[in-house]
Amino acid sequence: MEQLQFEYPAGAPARQRVLVGVVGSGDLEVMIEPGDAGKTSIHVTTSVDGYGRVWDAQLTRVFSAEPRAAMRIRIHDFGATPGVVGMRLAEAFEALDDGKEGS
Repeated sequence: MEQLQFEYPAGAPARQRVLVGVVGSGDLEVMIEPGDAGKTSIHVTTSVDGYGRVWDAQLTRVFSAEPRAAMRIRIHDFGATPGVVGMRLAEAFEALDDGKEGS
């Protein structure tokens, strides 16, 4: 298991907590909590060692596209592809925007 940490600039804190996905074969879970104003911190626990640069590229693409709410994000990965990572993050952001928890 590899542990990765990332941090990105952000706006005001998110309004709520969100949980999407499941940890299982080839999937991942994304948990979001409101963060400290001005920054989003991401902690990734992954079963695939040596993919830090891939995670960095994927997350930088997502978090540099537009300003987002300040969040503390925990991602538990069990070998998900970058496409699944993007889909789960989009699902989590949609749940934040909708004001309800995802599944």
